[in-house]
Amino acid sequence: MKILVLNAGSSSQKSCLYEITESALPTEPLEPLWEGKVKWTQDRGVAEINVKSATGGVLEEEIYADSRPAHVAYMLHTLTRGSTKVISQLSEIDGVGHRVVHGGQDYRASVVVTDEVKKAIARLSNLAPAHNPAALEGIAAIEKSLGNIPQVAVFDTGFHSHIPDAAAIYPGPYEWIEQGIRRYGFHGISHEYCSKRAAQILGRDLASLRIISCHLGNGCSLAAIKNGRSVDTTMGFTPLDGLMMGSRSGSVDPGILIHLLRQSNYSAERLDYVLNKASGLRGISGVSSDLPQVMEAIAQGNYRAQLAWDIYVHRLRSGIGAMLASLGGLDALVFTAGVGENSPAIRQAACDAFGFLGMKIDPEKNTHKPVDEDIATADSAVRVLAIHTQEDWAIAMATWQHLISS
Repeated sequence: MKILVLNAGSSSQKSCLYEITESALPTEPLEPLWEGKVKWTQDRGVAEINVKSATGGVLEEEIYADSRPAHVAYMLHTLTRGSTKVISQLSEIDGVGHRVVHGGQDYRASVVVTDEVKKAIARLSNLAPAHNPAALEGIAAIEKSLGNIPQVAVFDTGFHSHIPDAAAIYPGPYEWIEQGIRRYGFHGISHEYCSKRAAQILGRDLASLRIISCHLGNGCSLAAIKNGRSVDTTMGFTPLDGLMMGSRSGSVDPGILIHLLRQSNYSAERLDYVLNKASGLRGISGVSSDLPQVMEAIAQGNYRAQLAWDIYVHRLRSGIGAMLASLGGLDALVFTAGVGENSPAIRQAACDAFGFLGMKIDPEKNTHKPVDEDIATADSAVRVLAIHTQEDWAIAMATWQHLISS
């Protein structure tokens, strides 16, 4: 069975094609037959296309078209032609899975895409304006290119949809609840995948584990996972809440925003830009939203870069502490995504604060580019894992499950 995955971002569209030949899902993640990415430039009619196949074919091209669906359709045609060809015709694809950032309270699990589902994704676009419309464009592009092929929506918010009300509801007026203002959480596909992978690596039953999953990339969030379910998380009504991130502030005193609106004549648009694009590592360091570049600046004696690092680590440790309280203990701490997977210094700094729990990280394992590995010492009371998050594979598995059950 061949499954295509589309992972829509605000400025890019990533795609993978998987082939699952077994009658049951494999225990180890499969490598895709083909991977493609469309990246849109500031000129909306121009897109950079990057494609590679498992056989070594590579395509890098800049194309012009009048719409995003047209760009996506062009990328899909590289599946069947040129050096990146892996299938003879698009009709060989059995199903398509989509990452959809926001499913609201309506969708707690992946679903087959119908007109009703598309309307719900559109309705929730006001909560995820940079992502839900992009997912709809991907769905439309598939309908145009592949007709009535089964499509499955996998929601980033779904994994967090069972968080208890005490953790999910903000202490504002009760009317907020009726308006759907609550903690939804994000990165759910990644957190769920990594929790299952952690149990697999440790040879433990997921239902017996208390896990804190640290998804640390340009966007950052933590999830407290108990009995295989998310019981708390740091992102909230939007992905702006919680930890300090690459260019997002994370949690700040809401009184600051009131102050800026009153005293500095900030508009809503200005606040949106500052909090999402000009804060976090970028805002404090003045160097970059990219942690390695901030670390380079620290090595050169840059005070603001050092301050950015210190705040980032402090916020991360504080967040882990909050998740500990929700779990009542900890069996495994998981690091994933760009920073979590690739920064030994961040992993070490985070773990150093929890020595009182008996958590001990192995310095040698930590610095040798661990992938899907337990990097705690043998006598550590808490396991520490570096896991390569595979959202696309998780979406492919959810799509496969829908296809075989239909």
